[in-house]
Amino acid sequence: MVSNASALGRNGVHDFILVRATAIILTLYIIYMVGFFAITSDVTWEVWSGFFASAFTKVFTLLALFSVLIHAWIGMWQVLTDYVKSLALRLTLQLAIVIALVAYVIYGFVVVWGV
Repeated sequence: MVSNASALGRNGVHDFILVRATAIILTLYIIYMVGFFAITSDVTWEVWSGFFASAFTKVFTLLALFSVLIHAWIGMWQVLTDYVKSLALRLTLQLAIVIALVAYVIYGFVVVWGV
């Protein structure tokens, strides 16, 4: 069995399940946010900060951020593996994408938890 160090999942089935699971989490998060905007008539700074003061909202937001990281990484890995044949270029692009995704999650963590 050949293993690829840059693949997130152990195999294609594992990646398939991860992508579907993260898509469900992101869909639920979008529904949660749309629900907030639908029931809130006037979104002010106080209402918005109160909404994000909830531990549930903070944890759900971080779960959504990690889901974006996993979902995007698997999708970009598949696209780069299929279409970028130069190994050096592909690895460079993968590194840049990983750095950007990790930076987004770290920044999101700092914003949500106010560290």
